[in-house]
Amino acid sequence: MASLIVRSGLGHARQAPSEPFGDGHPSSPLVAASRQLHRPPVQPNMRKSPCLAFLASLFCLWALTSERCTSLAVAADSSGTPKADGEPYRWTQFRGGQRDSQAAAGAELPIRWSETENVRWKLPLEHRGWSSPAVWGDTAVLTEATPDGKQMFALAVDLRDGKILWRKLIFENAEVEVAHVMNSYASPSPVVDEQRAWVHFGSYGTACLSLQDGEVIWQRRDLPCAHHRGPGSSPLLDDQGRLFIHYDGFDVQYVVALSADTGETIWRRDREIEYGTTDGDQMKAYSTPLLITVDGQAQLISPTSKATIAYRPDNGEEIWRVLYQEFSATAQPLFDGKQVYISTGFGKAHLIAVDPTGVGDVTVSHLRWDTPRGIGSKSTGLHRDGLIYNVHDAGVATCVDAQTGETVWTQRFGGMFSASLLGAGDYVYWFDHDGVGYVTRHGRDLEVVAENRLDDGCMASPVPLNESLLVRTRSALYRIGAPVDASTAPAP
Repeated sequence: MASLIVRSGLGHARQAPSEPFGDGHPSSPLVAASRQLHRPPVQPNMRKSPCLAFLASLFCLWALTSERCTSLAVAADSSGTPKADGEPYRWTQFRGGQRDSQAAAGAELPIRWSETENVRWKLPLEHRGWSSPAVWGDTAVLTEATPDGKQMFALAVDLRDGKILWRKLIFENAEVEVAHVMNSYASPSPVVDEQRAWVHFGSYGTACLSLQDGEVIWQRRDLPCAHHRGPGSSPLLDDQGRLFIHYDGFDVQYVVALSADTGETIWRRDREIEYGTTDGDQMKAYSTPLLITVDGQAQLISPTSKATIAYRPDNGEEIWRVLYQEFSATAQPLFDGKQVYISTGFGKAHLIAVDPTGVGDVTVSHLRWDTPRGIGSKSTGLHRDGLIYNVHDAGVATCVDAQTGETVWTQRFGGMFSASLLGAGDYVYWFDHDGVGYVTRHGRDLEVVAENRLDDGCMASPVPLNESLLVRTRSALYRIGAPVDASTAPAP
C-alpha cells in the first residue's frame, strides 16, 4: 500500500557499450535463428486510402475532431507552450506533454551558445542525476542523488533567475545496487502539474510532492526489481490521473499503473515474455512508455527486452506485441498518427515501424519495415514531417524516411550520445556526452548550422522554453538564451 501523507489544500565510454550501462552478449546461433523467425520479409504497406465519398464539409469536421490514430494528450499538458494568453508555460514530462520532444509552433530557440555567449544563468548542481527537467510556469523540477545512491533529492528551480526554490531529501537508502558509471541513481525524469510533482527513482521509490514547497504527499517503496545497472525508466502521467511505470529488472519484469492522487496500485501486469535465456542481462530494460489512441482506443506502448507490448491503460490487458532479438530497450517509441517506431535496444539496435491496429502477436502481420543500420540504442529519436532523426550511441546521426524506412542521410558527429533529440522550428538539436550541442536544419538535405560547446556533457534531454533552452549537464543547469533582466522577464 502507499504510504500517505495528507496535506490540506492539495487535491485530487566513447566506445559504444553493448548495453545501456554494462556488458552485453554477442548473438548466439540460437538468437540469430530467432531473428530469422521474428523478422519475416516485410510486405508492402497495403493500407487503403480514406474514402473519398465524404462530403467536403463532413470531412473537414472529421479532420478537426478525430484522426484514425492520434497521440493521446496527457492531463498535465498537450504542448510546450501556453494554450491561451496568461496560462503558464508547460513541459510536464520526459520529452514534453505530448511525448514528442517538439517545441511549440513559433518558438525561436537559440542556435548558438557557449559558456560565455547566450547564457542567461547557470546553476551548479550539488549531486549527480541524468533526469530531464519538468516545467510548470516559472518552476522547473529535477532530481539528483549522491554518487553512492544513499540519498535521493528533488529540487525546484526558479526559471527567471536560476535560484533554487526548494530542495528536499526524498529517500535515504542503507544499501543500494551498484549503478554503472554511465548511469546515475536519479535518471528517471519527473512529472509535474500545477500543484504537484511526481519523482521516481526506480525500485528505490516513487513520491508525489507539493510543487509549492516539495513536501511529500504520498510515497511508494514497495515495488521491487533489481535494476542491475541503476534505474532509467521515467513515469508517464495520463489524463485519467494514472501514473504508468516500468519495472524491468534483472530478476522480475512488470508494468504498474498507480493513482496519481493516492499512489495506490490500479493494476500490475507481468511481462510474460519468452526470453530464451535465464540471463537477467537479457531481460532488464530502461525504456519509458508512450500513450497513443488507435481507432478511438487508448494504447500504452511499452518497450522492453525482446518485445514491445501494447496494453490497455485502464486495466493492463495486452492488445498486441511485436518480437525482436534485442535487449535492454531504452528509447521511448515514436508515433506519427499511423505507425509506431521502435528502437529495439542493445545487441544491434534496429528501428522498426509497426502498424498498431493489430491484435496478438503482430510480428509478421503488422511489421511495416525494419532498418538495421546506424540506429541508436539509448537516445530517443525525433519524428518530424515524415522524417525520423536518430543518433547512434557512438555519434553517427541518421535521417530515415518514415514511410519506407530508407536512409535519407547520415552524418558522423563523433562523441557519444544519450540525450533525446529536440525539434524546434527549422532545426533539430543534438547534445552529446562531451557537452557539444549540434544544431542541424530540419529536412532531407543535411545542413549543420552550428556546433556549440559547454564545459560538461549532457546525459539529460533538453527542454524548450519558447525563446530559450533549458539544458542539464552532468554538473549544472543552464538557461540558454539572450540575457534579459530577470526582474522584468516574462514567464518562459
